[in-house]
Amino acid sequence: MDAKGSHEGHTATPKGCPLRGAYNAIAALQHGGQKRGVVAFSSGNHAQAIAYAARLQGVAATIVMPKDAPEMKVAATRGYGADVVFYDRYTEDRSAISAKLAAERDAVLIPPFDHPEVIAGQGTAVLELIEEVGELDLIVTPLGGGGLLAGSALSAQARSPGAVVIGVEPEAGNDGQQSLRKGEIVHIPVPKSIADGALTNHIGEHNFPILRREVREIVTVSDAQLVETMRFFAERMKIIVEPTGCLAAAAVLQGVLPCAGQRVGILISGGNVDLATFGALLREG
Repeated sequence: MDAKGSHEGHTATPKGCPLRGAYNAIAALQHGGQKRGVVAFSSGNHAQAIAYAARLQGVAATIVMPKDAPEMKVAATRGYGADVVFYDRYTEDRSAISAKLAAERDAVLIPPFDHPEVIAGQGTAVLELIEEVGELDLIVTPLGGGGLLAGSALSAQARSPGAVVIGVEPEAGNDGQQSLRKGEIVHIPVPKSIADGALTNHIGEHNFPILRREVREIVTVSDAQLVETMRFFAERMKIIVEPTGCLAAAAVLQGVLPCAGQRVGILISGGNVDLATFGALLREG
């Protein structure tokens, strides 16, 4: 992939990083747990992943989604057979709502990032990238709650231990950056950004120790930089990538991360954006 600078780039476009984590988490349940069903909360990507993975494994799924989640993500989640329960992301606590639903329905709660099996499943994307292209100097990964970044960092440590791992999150929601710098999990108000899949207000408890140990740095990109990266993928590579999926690529393509002369692995995850929204973002950008 051509980008600013003269580095050699390797772009991984795995088919659903969230699906990897969701499927692994459901598959790891004992049969009794699967019979009880699962509950998850998500703005859309983990929601779809849990719904689809649950259908594949014959498990009932209930998904708690924000009222302002993209319509196509809600439609896909329902289309995969899940029961969708809405909440207000700015005034209600999705974790508490989901825990209450799980207790009422005697179901197993599978959060979108703060879960060992989700971390392990999502980490297989970078594992496969390294197996395909060999060891890398730099691995750049999107960051929301930290499941994908934590799994990526563990895979890098095991298969490409010399690689520097960097996380990228929205400029408006840099709780991960603040947490890494402070050495403890920092909570922020729910951020507002076009990267709807990364609008978390804190890193997960399971994720943070891994990030502190294995991740060199967390950087941020603006919404404008995400739009320019979406435009690059659409015009130059002929693929549609949602804003959240562009986080890591934006940091490289927009010059946030200097990486000339390095072998760089960039994780791109997510094409879940409806065409009307996609077109509007490109026009307004």
